Amino acid sequence: MKENVKKCDGICPCAEECPVGEALKMIGGRWKMRILCTLRVDGTLRYNDIKKKTAGITPAVLSSTMKELEQDGLVTRTQYAEIPPRVEYTVTEKGKALTPIIHRLIHWVRNEEFDSDEEFELLDIYRENAGAK
Repeated sequence: MKENVKKCDGICPCAEECPVGEALKMIGGRWKMRILCTLRVDGTLRYNDIKKKTAGITPAVLSSTMKELEQDGLVTRTQYAEIPPRVEYTVTEKGKALTPIIHRLIHWVRNEEFDSDEEFELLDIYRENAGAK
């Protein structure tokens, strides 16, 4: 297994503990990126607001997806002791660090040119801000 990691210079290790596979567990699937983008653009949202902005998702799938995103450290869930109960979700710094990667994916899907230096500068800014907090 270690040979594969060295063979691909860490870009695509193709090993049991593949970092790409781990990333896809965190952001893969039909809804996770849509939810992350919605929260990134709109900021803190309540469960029903996320449901409205993610047309077609069922309540059960939304609930399990939000739990997974929270467990992976990509969103923060804040529950308020109110009647009726109020729960809000916010993208974490770790989730915000995906923004340049999402932008790159958008360019890739649209077959558009992109400024890789600009995208990496964005990533550096997010990393610096996350480290400063």
